[in-house]
Amino acid sequence: MGKKAWDRVRERRGRETRERQTGSALSPDDILYEDNWLIAVNKPAGIIIHGDGTGTVTLTDQVRALLAQRHGADAPCVREAQALQRLDRDTCGIVLFCTQKAVQPYFDALIARHELRKEYLAMVEGRVPWKMRSFDEPLGRDRHDARKMRVSPAGKTALTHARKLGEKRLGKRSCTLLSVEIETGRKHQIRVHLSQAGYPLVGDALYNPACLGTHTEPLMLQAHRVTFTHPVTGAHVQVTAPTPDWAAR
Repeated sequence: MGKKAWDRVRERRGRETRERQTGSALSPDDILYEDNWLIAVNKPAGIIIHGDGTGTVTLTDQVRALLAQRHGADAPCVREAQALQRLDRDTCGIVLFCTQKAVQPYFDALIARHELRKEYLAMVEGRVPWKMRSFDEPLGRDRHDARKMRVSPAGKTALTHARKLGEKRLGKRSCTLLSVEIETGRKHQIRVHLSQAGYPLVGDALYNPACLGTHTEPLMLQAHRVTFTHPVTGAHVQVTAPTPDWAAR
């Protein structure tokens, strides 16, 4: 067998391995919005957006595969699709992808100007006593755990706004459902701010001490809604993800 044939075999085997690692691919039902320049998908928990060097299939891979099914494998949108923002591996919800490289700078500028409004649903441990609260502690890397972030006077500016939606019971525990908006996009921003305030997210294995050794629940954090003025068309766009079961009232 020639080198090119072996390369094709290795590529196919690698693709099959990555598909087994990530489970089912995105379906058309996961598309929340699409136009000539943009696609918004409902990211499931447990998948990374960009490659990490391990060969694991990413959300970008799955979005490109879905675009290929819809528009053909040779369509420019397939090779040009790029994520416009990040979500943690275990966070679910809306991720925007630009599908035309020529206009991506317009979307990047929109995000840089903080004109993309992002709303999350978050379930936290305990009964929150306030109706609304803002958090502005700067965030930096945790020097003792490379996986984590922490509140740090020398860290980067971070601004989070939380609004109480209601209280819920999870088994014998009292929990609170919050609507959260962020004006900055620091790594683990919502998770760290709420944990620092004494209300860690349910299912947060990094910042919720209740999860240590007994982590069985999913991280209850969803990118629920994004709102913006389309930089190409000028239209008002609002994209909303289906409410997860744990947040249903």
